[in-house]
Amino acid sequence: MTEHTYNLDNPTIQTLLNRRSIRAFADEPIPADVVDTLESVAQHAASSQYLNDWSAIRITDPEIAAKLAEIGRQPYIAQAPLLYVFILDEHRNATIAKAKGVDPDSDDFTLNGSYRYTQAQNDAVLALHAMETAAYSLGLGCVILGSLLNDVDALIDVLHLPKYTYPVLGLAIGKPAQDPALKPRLPKSVQFFENTYPEDSDDVLSAIADFDADVHRYYDLRNTDRPVDAFSDQIAQNATASMNGRSVNPPATRQGFRLDR
Repeated sequence: MTEHTYNLDNPTIQTLLNRRSIRAFADEPIPADVVDTLESVAQHAASSQYLNDWSAIRITDPEIAAKLAEIGRQPYIAQAPLLYVFILDEHRNATIAKAKGVDPDSDDFTLNGSYRYTQAQNDAVLALHAMETAAYSLGLGCVILGSLLNDVDALIDVLHLPKYTYPVLGLAIGKPAQDPALKPRLPKSVQFFENTYPEDSDDVLSAIADFDADVHRYYDLRNTDRPVDAFSDQIAQNATASMNGRSVNPPATRQGFRLDR
């Protein structure tokens, strides 16, 4: 039997290893066939139980894009040639179930529970990541927009999201107009484990000390006049940062989800 050889320098791997968030885009539209291909790629991502419980809203209205930029507090959101908001979507499945005799407002309806909420969220993220990777492979640049969740209620209103839907992440795509450095990644020893989670944290802290130095040498193009804070300092700051009303439960409950079951 011929031993299989692996090309570890293939284009797919290089695309993923060179992934960088792009926040400045050339003022060039994305061709329709490229948009269609990116959306098809997203549809081919894995889907839990084949429920296809995610959707994506392509933003083409400049006024809506401007509102999203205001919510995200990032002007470049409105300047992206291609802009999506990915949502977990049990509304479509509720509609289908209702047509089959299931009452979505009854206790028998379980697609609004915490398990399906998390699985639908996973599906949306997988679809987004597939689209993002495909875009990078075509020479485009992307940035994932978690900032759109700064004000979930406002985002729900702007997008007219119906019951049993919830926004997950945004994705801005375009031809890069900047060339940021690759951001350092954690040492594999503190992120990949074998069989069980390690009990001893001393090795983690030792490795993080070296990683802190690497991160502190990195300059983010959003603030080029100073190096980025050390990774451990960023963690400490976020560990006590105010969430400013970003709890998932209240808006998710208003959208019809029951995260207590």
